[in-house]
Amino acid sequence: MNDVTKYGIVDTTFSRVDMGRFAYDTIRKEDPDGEIVRYTVPGIKDMPMGATKLFEEGCEGVITLGWVGKTKLDKYSYLATSIGLIQAQLNAKRHIMDVTVHEDEVEEAQLFSLAKDRATKHAVNLVKLVRDGGHSLASMAGKGLRQGYNSAGQILSED
Repeated sequence: MNDVTKYGIVDTTFSRVDMGRFAYDTIRKEDPDGEIVRYTVPGIKDMPMGATKLFEEGCEGVITLGWVGKTKLDKYSYLATSIGLIQAQLNAKRHIMDVTVHEDEVEEAQLFSLAKDRATKHAVNLVKLVRDGGHSLASMAGKGLRQGYNSAGQILSED
């Protein structure tokens, strides 16, 4: 019996930051014995197929790392991608962590740190989801945690 967990990473050549490297390093740290397969596609609309192929190769969970440009067309492309990723996830009955950086959400000087933080934190989430079905995430519910930004914090009461 093979007890090695297999993770997939789908990233794009369109991205301006190598988020796949951060996800890879984080998964390796969180699950040193895990196997990691990286699949790079040209752009975000190719990510659902990339994730599907990685599931077919035996990955138990996939993280997709997309970069969305500033135009309305880019936003529509991401919407289509998101729907495709949801469908791929449902078809596979396995988690896809859809990690996306929108080029216009922060100033250009902040994009690198945003991308690194988001990719790293979501890679940790992927390992938790795959390894224990998300049970370890239950202790973090309702905490206002964010990926890419400072956490919003928990609201403790109505007062």
